[in-house]
Amino acid sequence: MGEIMEAHSDAHRPRGRPRGVKPEQALEGAMRVFWADGYDAASIDRLCRATGMPRASLYQDFGGKEGLFLAAIAHYVETRIGPVADALEPSGSLDADLSTYFARVVALATDDSQTPGCLISCVLAEVAGANDTFRLELDRRFTALEDRIAQRLDHEVASGAVTDTRALAGMLAAVSRGIMLRARSGAQAQDLDKIARVAVRASAREIV
Repeated sequence: MGEIMEAHSDAHRPRGRPRGVKPEQALEGAMRVFWADGYDAASIDRLCRATGMPRASLYQDFGGKEGLFLAAIAHYVETRIGPVADALEPSGSLDADLSTYFARVVALATDDSQTPGCLISCVLAEVAGANDTFRLELDRRFTALEDRIAQRLDHEVASGAVTDTRALAGMLAAVSRGIMLRARSGAQAQDLDKIARVAVRASAREIV
């Protein structure tokens, strides 16, 4: 999910990055700024402070704000979405696995009041309409999640049948995104948990 290189020496440090600033540290800082403020409101000056990189270094390493945003999304997928999606690895009943998955979705959306919602569903989606690169990235990230959910649903075929795994995966992914959007608007975790439980029950009715 987007490999992040670690730098332990000057030989592995991009020329523009100041000594002591590791790639994952810079991306974590940038990710949190974009996540909290949105893409348009994230100024280059603030991003420089958050990454610990001067403007010239930021442009040299990432090509500018757009490149940094895409790199921050890859970092977000690896560090935040990865652990959420890991709940979809078959480890129990479908209901149990989906319940764990949605519990992690709600936690990601609400645990940090400075970064409510989702960097992809809220921030990337907001700017995708006017930018072809961002629109393609949004589609790629949405599709990847739907694929992961569909794989978990397909696992049920061994013991039964799923009416339409692709459509059901799309519905569950859409609920996940809706939870993120409601969290962005201030919805509380307990209310989002109720939505998640309804989604799990609805998916169970599709298993025949």
